[in-house]
Amino acid sequence: MSPDASKNAPTDRGRHLLRVLIQRYIRDGQPVGSRTLSKDSGLDLSPATIRNVMSDLEELGLVAAPHTSAGRVPTPLGYRMFVDTLVRYRQPGSSDIRRIRHKLGGDFDNPASLIGTVSNMLSEFTSMAGIVTVPRAAKVLLRQIEFLPLSENRVLVILVVNDTEVQNRILHLETEFTSSELQQAQNYINTHYAGSDLHTVREKLLEDLDATRDSMNQAMHDIIAVAHSAMDKAEHPDEEYVLAGETNLMDFAELSDVDTLRQLFEAFSRKRMILDLLDRSISAEGVRVFIGEESGYEILDDCSVVTAPYHVDDETIGVLGVIGPTRMAYDRVVPIVDVTAKLLESVLSHGPLDATRKSTD
Repeated sequence: MSPDASKNAPTDRGRHLLRVLIQRYIRDGQPVGSRTLSKDSGLDLSPATIRNVMSDLEELGLVAAPHTSAGRVPTPLGYRMFVDTLVRYRQPGSSDIRRIRHKLGGDFDNPASLIGTVSNMLSEFTSMAGIVTVPRAAKVLLRQIEFLPLSENRVLVILVVNDTEVQNRILHLETEFTSSELQQAQNYINTHYAGSDLHTVREKLLEDLDATRDSMNQAMHDIIAVAHSAMDKAEHPDEEYVLAGETNLMDFAELSDVDTLRQLFEAFSRKRMILDLLDRSISAEGVRVFIGEESGYEILDDCSVVTAPYHVDDETIGVLGVIGPTRMAYDRVVPIVDVTAKLLESVLSHGPLDATRKSTD
């Protein structure tokens, strides 16, 4: 640590008292005073000494003193230090693991049913809101494309992907194309690209369009450019997620204001904000924690979001997590999210779990 950095970091005593303060605040939800810290810290320090340490932590932006109390509360920066360096995570016990495995041990008719179970389970285990994105296919293979002309310069693009999935897209074009031109373009794409994954097809289309710009007629060129756009939407469809237990947030005083709850529930229903946040966790290595304003959305300033991606065959296919107040039990919530992601991966890869096993392998 550089000399400048050490000036902006709490002492070992300060770090210990910050941990104790946050643990007490998470438990009680009330500002923590010097006398309480003196009892809880296990250190032989006078209240006056503790007040001096609290003053230092306040200058560092790690705690704040509400106007109505002589005690302190953690700031988002304090929570961040706690989560990154101070918290002692508690791995779920064997009974919790058995409960999770039991809930994931049934036969699920479809992915939506499984995801709903996981979302409800996260909510039940944490008493907060559980959220899971619907798994997306690791690869989307193009089987066939078809163009059908509609009125007013519109074209219906029919994409058959993977084995039997059919996706339809209506595209509004600037130019009207004949049925013959559309047929020629679809034949070209089906001949050259059928059987390849859409990501590869889209890259090859761009390369081929550039290479054949002089020899391909303009109509053909424009239609294939349209196909590229349709495939982009097919490869990146509007993701959905399953949210459970959002009413649990009403039980936390800091989130129980009617206006705050209304805005939160509106954000959940609009989905775009939450999906954006979850999308930032897609490439994360393990669990990621967004604390307060780190989410980038004002409505979540009093919330923390704990997320973890889940995979099949080394491909990330979704994200799950928990939404709750910044005053959450990170020591328990973070391991629960981590273990649930690993067990969900096992179900998706190998089928229902054996509830009698304790391992998460």
